[in-house]
Amino acid sequence: MKLKKIHPAWFAAIVTFLTLVATAGFRSAPSVLVVPLEESFGWSRDDISLAIAINVLLFGLTAPFAAALMERFGIRRVVMTALTTVGTGAFSTIFMTKPWHLIGLWGVVVGVGTGSMALVFAATIVNRWFIARRGLVIGALTAATATGQLIFLPGLSALATNVGWKSVSVTVACGAFVMVPLIFIFLKEKPSSAGVTPYGAPSDWTEPEQNKTNAGRLAIQTLKEASKVRDFWYLIGSFFVCGLSTSGLIGTHFIPAAHDHGMGEVTAASLLALVGVFDVLGTIFSGWLTDRYDPRKLLFIYYFFRGLSLFLLPSILFATVHPSTLVFVIFYGLDWVATVPPTLLLCRQVLGPDRATVVYGWVFAAHQVGGSAAAFGAALLHTKFGDYASAFYISGFMCIITSYFVLQISKVKEAV
Repeated sequence: MKLKKIHPAWFAAIVTFLTLVATAGFRSAPSVLVVPLEESFGWSRDDISLAIAINVLLFGLTAPFAAALMERFGIRRVVMTALTTVGTGAFSTIFMTKPWHLIGLWGVVVGVGTGSMALVFAATIVNRWFIARRGLVIGALTAATATGQLIFLPGLSALATNVGWKSVSVTVACGAFVMVPLIFIFLKEKPSSAGVTPYGAPSDWTEPEQNKTNAGRLAIQTLKEASKVRDFWYLIGSFFVCGLSTSGLIGTHFIPAAHDHGMGEVTAASLLALVGVFDVLGTIFSGWLTDRYDPRKLLFIYYFFRGLSLFLLPSILFATVHPSTLVFVIFYGLDWVATVPPTLLLCRQVLGPDRATVVYGWVFAAHQVGGSAAAFGAALLHTKFGDYASAFYISGFMCIITSYFVLQISKVKEAV
């Protein structure tokens, strides 16, 4: 095969990165809408958080089926359909007048759409296009979520504050629709479509046969077989806590929590975006480390120090930005989704590389179940106690416990 200076795998990774950046913008929008929707409609924080919780839940539960659909029908079809769904759901919210409209549109429609891309999209691209540098690439693609947060959060917050919450919905819809032709034109389905083998593939590499099993059956069959493997449950439990302590808690409630302490919404959104800056660095570095060190030990470090940072958070939220707040932002940001590269590598040894993406889809579903529980549960605790301190403490404690259990996962085999 003709050698090229830049392997097409890197172009596939770039297109995926840009798509995930846009998806992160869609996912970050609800956190800036909590306060504006309260003020515009008089809805309770519980009602709004319920819609966000459903969005987070479906974002995860859709993932294993989306991974199976990508194996059966192709990545491009699934992602373009998902982007169209997100755009339609987001635009339709400008007509809502009742809390159940928010639940149906942002909770269900946008949740399913974003869940059909998410990190299973990244995992599928990495498994198809890369043999070498898997950890580094999945780290970079995971960092796309932080990059999207960094790019979109301050702007969406400013739009919600200065123009109105509907402008956020329209912006998200336009962003989704714009990405559809980009995927159609620039994303190749697999290496053979570009006339090459995966990056780093040995000379005797052969392309796996396309799995023609019904997508739903493949997802359920994978769950049944994986559930018999002890390591799968350790990964499920750890990623449940990961979602609970990141997207569900901080991603959803950091801005409202800072607002409760008198901080302006745009300032709080900027701090959350700054978390994204350090998340980019932390996640790419985590991918580099995953290619070189025991992923179980990396997960131990990530969960343990994330737990410590959450214990400190209630004491460092102020009306203005203090140095201690910035310390938390830097420390927590480096750890935000650094768990993804080592977790994905460990998923490859549950049922083997061929079904690693679907296994990861189920593990990611647990991540979003945890996120959903935190998104709604933290709102209930806020209603009962008047602040988020108890939610931060509970999440921190669960991270510390999880840091022990990840060490019980079987050591990675060299072949994986």
